[in-house]
Amino acid sequence: MVQPTALQRFRYIAIEGPIGVGKSTLARRLGTLLGADLLLEQPQDNPFLDRFYEDMPGYAFQTQLAFLFQRAKQMQAVAQPGMFANAVVSDFLFEKDAIFARLNLSDEELRLYTQMYAQVAPQVREPDLVIWLQAAPPTLLRRIRQRAIAMEQGIAPDYLQRLCDAYVEYFHGYRGAPVLAIGTERFNPVDRDGDFAVLLERLAGFKGPREFFETHVEIPFG
Repeated sequence: MVQPTALQRFRYIAIEGPIGVGKSTLARRLGTLLGADLLLEQPQDNPFLDRFYEDMPGYAFQTQLAFLFQRAKQMQAVAQPGMFANAVVSDFLFEKDAIFARLNLSDEELRLYTQMYAQVAPQVREPDLVIWLQAAPPTLLRRIRQRAIAMEQGIAPDYLQRLCDAYVEYFHGYRGAPVLAIGTERFNPVDRDGDFAVLLERLAGFKGPREFFETHVEIPFG
């Protein structure tokens, strides 16, 4: 297996992708191997999220603002000089909040949200590498059901499709950091030791700035 020292050039790795794709689990596994500090989303601390899943139009704006302020506070820790005594592995990009905002908010809400977002975004540090995990909506839906988080069980397949499409659109123009796109339909670095070892090899050999592995969606980056 690739040794952690081979990945030392990545001091800050962010893992992204749609709901149910395995971001948090992979972040924990990779973070353990690297002896890294973990920076994880805290959806349980968003007081509106349960109600959002029951009534998306009614609670989208409150939910997005709560996530925006939560993630801005988390990213302040990354900006502190002492934070990088250890590597950092995160299960989100700060920019994901804008992806969900464009998906969920009305035009009027999005205009107001964008003004708030613009005040915060310039202060955010970009990662050294983004790992973009992909999976098709039926696979995501199966994983969501398996992990059995109650408030997620009503997520509709068409919402997951729109979310996957939004990620493709976003990464098409993303220029903030190098990106390794990983398809997880057949490749499972979360649960299979052999696949995790292959992922480490891909990371060690990454030349960038954009690489695809086992992906079912390959897009030209803008």
